[in-house]
Amino acid sequence: MLSTAINPGKRAHDSAQAAEWLRLALSDLGISADVHNGDGISLVSVWIDLVVWSDGTSYIWWSGQKAARSGRWKYHYGPTDDPLTVARRVADRFRDLAKGHPMSGVIREVLKDASGQGMGAPL
Repeated sequence: MLSTAINPGKRAHDSAQAAEWLRLALSDLGISADVHNGDGISLVSVWIDLVVWSDGTSYIWWSGQKAARSGRWKYHYGPTDDPLTVARRVADRFRDLAKGHPMSGVIREVLKDASGQGMGAPL
């Protein structure tokens, strides 16, 4: 378990470090993700309709809901000093999304060939 390496109890130095902490925490939960660093903001691409972005102080991702009155998207937030809790919350969203957008057989085979083990079907 990587938790001691990625949960220092303090905020990340920058968005790239925050994104990497989240990627590692998700990996520890069996979820693969890609990190994309930009100018002051980093993205963690997890699944269809699930991208977490960070400015180095917080994580933000779409909750999957829209506000009834305004129709605006609702977002979840979490601090970068607690990437493990954020990873668990993102994993819950991932599981909900994976039910509606299962991994294709082609992608599953590519992952299996690349790792020698396969990622398996999402929960």
